Amino acid sequence: MTVSAGSQSVKDKSRTTKVKSNSDAAAAAPLPNPQTSAAAAADVAIDDYSEAAADSKTAPKYNAMIFEAISAYNEPNGADTSSIISYIEKRQELPQNFRRQLSSKLRRLVAQEKLEKVQNSYKIKKVSSFGTKTPTPKKEVRPKPVPEAGDTVEGAANDAAYSVAEAENKSFVATEAVKESERVSKMAEDADSLLQLANEILEKCLRGEIVIMG
Repeated sequence: MTVSAGSQSVKDKSRTTKVKSNSDAAAAAPLPNPQTSAAAAADVAIDDYSEAAADSKTAPKYNAMIFEAISAYNEPNGADTSSIISYIEKRQELPQNFRRQLSSKLRRLVAQEKLEKVQNSYKIKKVSSFGTKTPTPKKEVRPKPVPEAGDTVEGAANDAAYSVAEAENKSFVATEAVKESERVSKMAEDADSLLQLANEILEKCLRGEIVIMG
């Protein structure tokens, strides 16, 4: 009986020591700071909002350039992602993560039924008579080549020579028109004289007079 009581006392002391050790470890562990966690969550929310706001501002511009790029390639299956990026980066400086943004925009446009995915390419989806109109991409405006100085002088000389020749031709035509008008006027006068003579001969004949033609 004495040995059993001693053994029970040792077990109780060991259990008490373990409970106390666990309590000390729990007290030593640092508790999370509510203010720090809230500040970190707020920073993440602000970053997400800023990124979403920036994306919403640039979305219409990039969407228009996507349509423009696909139309420029004019392929039966449209254009793939690399071709679209190559077209846009020639006209505008792009951010480093633009490929990821472009993939997201393309998926969104496909979901909105504005684009159609064919294998690894994208093409503008044809709209039925009851569908919404797809924005027409703007045509690329290419600047007219500036002529060289020699070409400009030669062109001006040719234009001047042509103008002189045209003026001379108009003057000749006008002169001929005046001559033709004078000829027609003289013919009209001669016709009037002949008509008057014929009337006089007719009157004499009616009066029984003899008319001698010279």
